[in-house]
Amino acid sequence: MKKLLFTATLALGLVLSALADGPAWLTDLPKAQAKAKAEGKLVLVNRKARKGRNPATGETIQIKAKRVVKFRVAKAAKDAILGTK
Repeated sequence: MKKLLFTATLALGLVLSALADGPAWLTDLPKAQAKAKAEGKLVLVNRKARKGRNPATGETIQIKAKRVVKFRVAKAAKDAILGTK
């Protein structure tokens, strides 16, 4: 549990530091990727349109396709946190 919390904290810290630099990291993603290379990288991912459910009403809704930012932890950081196999 502590390892998972540490990983989540690390990822959140990197995202918040990237956001503090301003929205330029969205237009210049390779620079943002190089900045956080030791811990991991931020990547843009395309999500497909899908069906979802409104939890309040139970109604089925259509969720639009969109681009989202994901954080991928570097292998060195994973090994340092979880240990090697």
